[in-house]
Amino acid sequence: MNVFSLQVPTSSPECHAHLQAYTALLEGMLEAAWLVDGRSRNILAVNAAAVQLLGYAAEALVGQIVDSLAQTPEDAMFWMEAAADTESTLNSDTLMRHADGRMLWVTRRVSFVALSGPRGKQDGFWMVVMRDQTRQRQSEDERESLVAELQATLESTADGILVMDLAGRMRAFNRRFATLWGIPADLLRERDDEAVQLWMRRSVMDNGSYAQRLSAIQDAPLMQSSDIIKLADGRVLERVSLPQLTKGRPIGRVYSFRDLSEKLAASQRIEELAHSDLLTGLPNRRALAERIEYMKAVARRENNVFALLVVDLDRFQQINETLGHTYGDRVLKEVGERLKDSLREVDSVARIGGDQFSLLIHQADARGAENAARRIQETMSRPFNFDTLSFTVTCSTGIALFPGDGSSADELMASAERAMHWVKESGRGTFHFHRPRKDVDLLSRMRLDHAMRQALQERQFRLQYQPQIDLRTGQVIGAEALIRWRDPLRGDISPAEFIPVAEESGFVVAIGDWVLQQAVEQAAIWLRKGRRMPVAVNVSALQFQQDSFASTVASALRASGLPPDLLELELTEGVLLGDAEEALHRMQALAALGVCMSIDDFGTGYSSLAYLKRFPIQRLKIDRSFIKGLPGDASDAGIVHAIVQMGQALRLHVIAEGVETEAQREFLARAGCDEFQGFLFAPSLEPQVFEERVWPASRWVSPGRVTLPFVGGIHR
Repeated sequence: MNVFSLQVPTSSPECHAHLQAYTALLEGMLEAAWLVDGRSRNILAVNAAAVQLLGYAAEALVGQIVDSLAQTPEDAMFWMEAAADTESTLNSDTLMRHADGRMLWVTRRVSFVALSGPRGKQDGFWMVVMRDQTRQRQSEDERESLVAELQATLESTADGILVMDLAGRMRAFNRRFATLWGIPADLLRERDDEAVQLWMRRSVMDNGSYAQRLSAIQDAPLMQSSDIIKLADGRVLERVSLPQLTKGRPIGRVYSFRDLSEKLAASQRIEELAHSDLLTGLPNRRALAERIEYMKAVARRENNVFALLVVDLDRFQQINETLGHTYGDRVLKEVGERLKDSLREVDSVARIGGDQFSLLIHQADARGAENAARRIQETMSRPFNFDTLSFTVTCSTGIALFPGDGSSADELMASAERAMHWVKESGRGTFHFHRPRKDVDLLSRMRLDHAMRQALQERQFRLQYQPQIDLRTGQVIGAEALIRWRDPLRGDISPAEFIPVAEESGFVVAIGDWVLQQAVEQAAIWLRKGRRMPVAVNVSALQFQQDSFASTVASALRASGLPPDLLELELTEGVLLGDAEEALHRMQALAALGVCMSIDDFGTGYSSLAYLKRFPIQRLKIDRSFIKGLPGDASDAGIVHAIVQMGQALRLHVIAEGVETEAQREFLARAGCDEFQGFLFAPSLEPQVFEERVWPASRWVSPGRVTLPFVGGIHR
């Protein structure tokens, strides 16, 4: 027999009979059960399920007063009042203590079984029936914890998340989802799925296509999809949909939404930058090359010709030096407008360099090109009037004809530039056609090339160093090495004049190697003096493409003893235009040496985001052309913001060059730019002057980086 009972005296033989009957009833019950005497409240009998539930031996339970087993105030109160009210019942969840000390959740019901006799005499038994709910409670607690963790996870992501079942009902979402779609809070509180879906359909520009695509996704439970959704307010969302599976079977779908608006806007600004000149709004060199390719196709199809003119302003540098860059920019803008006004609607004008423009003259032979060149000379002969100033700017124009002077954009451009350089050498202020057999322009460039080679042998080249400043701390954190050339007869020759010739002749490799060795040795000298100063060296595309370039860098570092992390190589965006895999291989070899690498004049070329992500680059340098208009020029501000955001996304430091005013510096600091260089702090300096400026004896405290105060806003 599985029921243990206690033999106690009762008031009548009928009570004994009833006790025996109920004891037998307990034996057949699956739930844990007790019989409690109505008068004494002693436990009279327990079944095996009760013994198993509580872990006590039956002998330890039978005979105890039931009050001693009460674990909650509710139970204690019930048994205190049970003597006075036998009609009351108790049906609720409560806690019971196991023999090993554990607390068990049980659902129990307590009711009185009355025997014959006058009411209120407690003739009868209390029957206590219990069912173990501990595992269920644990499962519910675990489920609630899991739901809380899931909700916390949903809220922690930057994406909007929506979970739906196979019937299209909303199961879960996060606040970001509601924010992205602008869904009113009352719709979400009411969990009105139809109203929420209607809101989302009305929020998109093309709700028909949206509904059709959504229906296709819901009809294919295992489909994975990625879609771009344009909202009516102009924002663009990316929607990624994945099936939700349980044991390999679909039970619903998870949608994630991401706002691509800022990313697309930044990409669009960069794309616009790749095709247009920010100062004048004219097409740039890249757009010009694409236009030439189009006109070539038209010319071949229609069997006609066209002309390419290169216009270079004469002595423009004098305007910048005497009147300042602000007036220089105003001149460039007006020149662009004058050139446009001098052309027909079918013709094109582009700005391809600092003070250099190019014009495409549609269906023009030599006579048509000459007429266009004369109109240019005429429009440029008019005085420029700015404020109280009035002055004249002349130009030198070179002309090339397709197909006689070149079959590609590069050949045509080279021919027109050679003709323009011939005009420069001959006295400026006029135009000249390209003459394939004329050696005058080639002779001039040959002379310059020879002079460069002599200058390298005779040590006429020297390096100056421009400080680079941390925008947050004001510390000098580096120096860019810049080549300078003073010819005994011609005086100072600008790098803008001799570097293109060096690149054309290939001599730029020898010049670049000399600059690298000199800059590394100078940094090593500073380091030996206890002055740690990283140096940045410009690397041309041709120099970078040399198979021995990484070895040359390693040799320079080894010979000087300079730690590799104190050398930064500034690569032009042209480096990325050739064989991408070969470029990656070379950059990885340089990275293995421990040197830093950056992209110089970023934004003026053809950089691909994919390349920037793959290549081991540490820094982007914003070209000075985007700094000039800050902070007032909206286009410059937008571009700078886009480049800084791109750099932050790619975890690259961003440095701005050509910073000349405190307002520009403050704008860059607010935009999140990391570093800057320019006349605001100092121009390029001779090594000794650099030392005196960066490490003045009166301020020398310890080796390393130093902070210099700004005096009057500009260092001079």
